[in-house]
Amino acid sequence: MLERMTARLDSHGSALVLRAQRQQLIASNIANADTPGYVARDFDFAAALKKVNGGPASSSMSLTSQGHMRPGNADPRRPDQVYALNAQPAMDSNTVDLDRERASFVDNAVQYETTLRFINGHVKTMLTAITGQ
Repeated sequence: MLERMTARLDSHGSALVLRAQRQQLIASNIANADTPGYVARDFDFAAALKKVNGGPASSSMSLTSQGHMRPGNADPRRPDQVYALNAQPAMDSNTVDLDRERASFVDNAVQYETTLRFINGHVKTMLTAITGQ
């Protein structure tokens, strides 16, 4: 019974950890906007969340033999990072697009706050059910 009550909390907790990691990546991209040769990084949040929650992660590579290396990262809480493509070429080979990064930063911050509110609401609901009020 308790497992069913906390299953949603586990999912939201995983989403919160991934949102925090994505926020760090985006902040790193913004901080290195003027670094020559820096390549912006990010990860697919939906695929990472699916992988953490036990679902199949979307991957174009398949394992054809047990002796082969597994594609991607073995730890589901450390998502596979990808490099961002440069929308406009820069003279110093920096691929950070500040407008895109700022928009991603704000969007991720709003999603982080929303996840916190879901967790808070779920805990309040569970406390109300436990105390019988």
